[in-house]
Amino acid sequence: MPKVYISSVIDAPAAEVWKVVRDFNGLPGWTPFVAESRIEQNASSSQVGCIRNFVLKDGGRIRERLLALSDYDLSCTYAILESPMGVEDYVASLSLTPVTDGNRTFAEWKAEFECPPEREPALIRQIGTGVFQAAFDALKQRFRR
Repeated sequence: MPKVYISSVIDAPAAEVWKVVRDFNGLPGWTPFVAESRIEQNASSSQVGCIRNFVLKDGGRIRERLLALSDYDLSCTYAILESPMGVEDYVASLSLTPVTDGNRTFAEWKAEFECPPEREPALIRQIGTGVFQAAFDALKQRFRR
């Protein structure tokens, strides 16, 4: 099972970063690749089980279900239900940890999924660099001191 793990340090308090990433429907506001997003069936974006349906700037549509959300751990876990990426059993977690030295945030984003073996390297690169790191870079830019 391919795994992706990306981490970064953001120059802002974890509570401030969490205010941005906590909204399961907020991807268009902080990622560079999501054009629009909505939560299906008028559910709250903080309700475990809700489904976000978003459109990428390249036109791809992805549906994801929120599996867990913790304001205590500053983390969320979600699964892809539909995607043009051709992955199965995709589960990802995003978590933030306060860094006391400088009041910064240690951010981690990891995912596991199934795919045809010949697609593993490209998908790991696409998800790791093109999605997770790109989003962390956008957060770093947003919170630049």
